[in-house]
Amino acid sequence: MGRPRFEEHDLGLSWLADRGELMQRASHCVRLGDGGGKVWVIDPVDAPGVDERIATVAGGEGVAGVLQLLDRHERDCGAFAERLGAPLHRLPFTGIEGSGLEPVKVLDRRFWREVAIHSPADRALIVPEAVGTARYFRAGDEAVGVHPMLRALPPRRLAELEPMHLLTGHGTGIHGPATAAALADALAASRRRIPLAIVSMVRARG
Repeated sequence: MGRPRFEEHDLGLSWLADRGELMQRASHCVRLGDGGGKVWVIDPVDAPGVDERIATVAGGEGVAGVLQLLDRHERDCGAFAERLGAPLHRLPFTGIEGSGLEPVKVLDRRFWREVAIHSPADRALIVPEAVGTARYFRAGDEAVGVHPMLRALPPRRLAELEPMHLLTGHGTGIHGPATAAALADALAASRRRIPLAIVSMVRARG
């Protein structure tokens, strides 16, 4: 495994386990929810130094839970939950009681089950797979792109939300007032940008 890349932001911490990886798997340790929120670790991939970084975000209160938001990629969720002494919430389609977090069903199919997490209090949206910011996902000059397998039928429900923070399972986060527009644009133009997306995938692999 290569060197990780850590990104600190207003919600806490995100990291790429291997900054040179094509798919740029991203993980997050963030404080979300009503009343100041709690600390959640989301879709983690292990990396050198990550435990110390999580401890800094969590402070003395610890981690409220580890979230696995996609069925087919467990990543290191179980291992993190065990060593953090936190519950593992696998595919929390019905939400997490008392968290202030809203589940958003992205897909619930036999071979693809995915839930996003929306925190209205923080105007934050975490999407594990359907959209991403890695070069492999994006067409042309998009800031965020739809997963190549979903471009023909993108999850337009995500466009109903207007996040200030977008964290995905692939690539670095997007923050600020332009975030919602970037997400809406990616979903609205997903199908017609398929040719550009193919070019981007080829270039990313090259």
